[in-house]
Amino acid sequence: MLRSLYSGVSGMRGFQTKLDVIGNNIANVNTVGFKGSRVMFKDILSQTVAGLTAPNGNTTGGVNAMQVGLGVAMAAIDTLHTPGSAQTTNVPTDVRIDGDGFFAVKTDEGQNGFYLTRAGNFTVDAQHNLVNSDGMLVLSAGDATPIVIDPAITAFSISKDGQIIAVDSQGNTTQTGQFIGVVKVTNPGGLEKIGGNLYMNTPNSEDPANLLVSQANDTTVGTGAIISGQLEMSNVDLTNEFTEMIVAQRGFQANARIITTSDEVLQEIVNLKH
Repeated sequence: MLRSLYSGVSGMRGFQTKLDVIGNNIANVNTVGFKGSRVMFKDILSQTVAGLTAPNGNTTGGVNAMQVGLGVAMAAIDTLHTPGSAQTTNVPTDVRIDGDGFFAVKTDEGQNGFYLTRAGNFTVDAQHNLVNSDGMLVLSAGDATPIVIDPAITAFSISKDGQIIAVDSQGNTTQTGQFIGVVKVTNPGGLEKIGGNLYMNTPNSEDPANLLVSQANDTTVGTGAIISGQLEMSNVDLTNEFTEMIVAQRGFQANARIITTSDEVLQEIVNLKH
């Protein structure tokens, strides 16, 4: 059977996956804290038709090997953790991380471990817990306990290091000692997406023993500063995505043409007996 037939099939599969990834990126162009992905390809093992020959002194020169490629495969689907643009909302509980790090959230106090997110659209619920849009508890720096706003506090602001600053009716400020935690991981690309703007730590993103909820704007740890009244939007660039979509579409069509052309060649071979 023609090698080109299977090469075309592998190319169509690869570009179909690329289109799937691009479609997901475009669908999340307005998702808060979303990080786009890209597909990287690699060639499949080549078949050696003729081996190489080494040079023989001054008598004969070397001859290169002849190899025929067998198609394409996916090398990786990378999540690009580049910063998204800032959107000013002037809502005190809307925060973004200016730099590296993730917010830590969990479903309830009894949950072991926590999830990571870059989406900082937080609110205060009826029990004065600081929660995300799905009601998950936002954790504090150090002890990684849920942040609870003192009911006596009528207004507050959030500093760059994540501390909640109470403001009374006279405009006087008081430091509460509660800090919104930020988690720094060594390899953000190794995090696992689990939906809902959430990531889960894996052994390839950070050693679980070193996964700590640190304070924001800490130069020793490398965590970014927290900016209140702003949200980090998606880092998806529509111009780039539509360009990649055109390339993927043409690549898919070209590989489909390889299959139809190979089929025509096979048809000619079958017709030789006539």
